Order: sequence, then C-alpha cells, then structure tokens
Amino acid sequence: MAITHADVARRPKCSNLGSKSGAFLMLLSILLGLFCFILCLIAEAARSQLNTLPDSQCTYSASGKLPLFSATAAFAALAAAMLLQHVFLLVAVSKSDPLLEIASDPHSAFARTFTWQFGFFFVATWVSFAVGEIELLIGLSVESGHLKNWDTPRPSCLIIRQGLFTAAGVLGLATVFFASGLYITALRAERYVQNQENTRREILEVSVMYASPPRSPGRNNSIRADRGEGPLPRQDDGHNLHTLNYYLRALDKQSRFV
Repeated sequence: MAITHADVARRPKCSNLGSKSGAFLMLLSILLGLFCFILCLIAEAARSQLNTLPDSQCTYSASGKLPLFSATAAFAALAAAMLLQHVFLLVAVSKSDPLLEIASDPHSAFARTFTWQFGFFFVATWVSFAVGEIELLIGLSVESGHLKNWDTPRPSCLIIRQGLFTAAGVLGLATVFFASGLYITALRAERYVQNQENTRREILEVSVMYASPPRSPGRNNSIRADRGEGPLPRQDDGHNLHTLNYYLRALDKQSRFV
C-alpha cells in the first residue's frame, strides 16, 4: 500500500488552535450562549409584576420560581461557555510557537495589528460577560425574595424593570461571539506565521539547490564502445616513427619488383 503525505504529516493535537477539538468547543460555547439567551427571554416573559391595592399595599402577580430557575440556568450556561472558551484559548496560546514568535517581535506591523484586535476582543468579552452576569444576579436576588406568600399584601414590593433579563441575554450572546472572534484572531495569526515560515523554508531550499555546484561524473561513468566497434589504434606521437633505414629498404624492394 502506498504511503501518502497525509499519513506522514503530523496530526494536530487536541490542544492546538486549529484542531477539531477547538472548533467543537467554540461551537459548543456558542450553543450555550444561545441557550442562555433563550432562558433569559423566558425569564423576561415570566418575571413577577406588581399589583397595587387600594390601601397602599401591593402583591406580586406570581411567584418567582420560573424566572428564578430560568435566570439560574442562564447564569450557569454563560459561565460554562466562558470557562470552556478561555481555558482552551489559554492552553492553546501557551503551546503555540507562532504566537510566541509574534510576541517576541512586538514592533512589526502584523504584531501591532494582531495585538490591537486581540486586545479589543479580550476586553469586549470580559466586559459583556461581567455586565450580563451582574444583571442576572440582580434578577436572581429579586425573584428569590417572594417565592412564598407572593400573593400576601405588603407595604412595598420590589420588582425587576422591564428588559433586564433581555439585556442580560443579549450580553451573554455577545460574550460568546466576542470570544469566538478572539479565537479566530488567534487562529489567523498562527496560520499567517506558519505560511510565512513555509514560504521562507521553500525559498531557502530553492536557493541552496541553485547555489550548489554541479556534480562531477563518477569514476564508473566511462565511455565504452558499442558492440561491434573495436577500439581505435593508439597513436603515440614520437614512439611509432619509422627510421630512415626502414624507408630505404622499402624503396629498394619496390625498385626490384618493378
């Protein structure tokens, strides 16, 4: 069976940026962000509302069990998505030689562009994550305050403003997309450095091939006569010259024959 280049080439490890595990974790984190957004919409639709009474008292429209459960699941889903993405990125970036090479030369144009993009996505990810989680925590604390006796009149009722859970869901969705942009930026930078390294290696190999002197023929590459061709007689100047006596005898024989 023939061995192809794909069999010899090194397969990417699970902790590499371009591995299938990395793409699967990014997709899983995006699905968790979508799940967080859906749960926040459910919590927004089921949030407790205020019912005012004539004697300056109030009651809640319903218990806070459903919005509390939905907000808790959304909080956990967003935290899991953030944990998956950043733990994988931390391990992959620390083991990536091309990214370490970019960090060693921060004054190049590509390094400055990469640093700006990476910093933007990093800050935007953490800001949206922090604000979204804080909003979910506020919703959890409010909805957990009237799980029991929610229909009992009381002098003051604390409720959540409209749109709080929706804003938390949008920020959770933005968090996973910003983190995906962070992953794509790191992956583009790694592939860019790898392509530059491959091009540099090919140029070096071609230059070495053209710079090397031509090879001389080996000792066994002698010219041989074909079949049926005999070797030419060897003529050494100065060694096969006849003497004057030889010509005189030949001339004498010729004269006698005539």
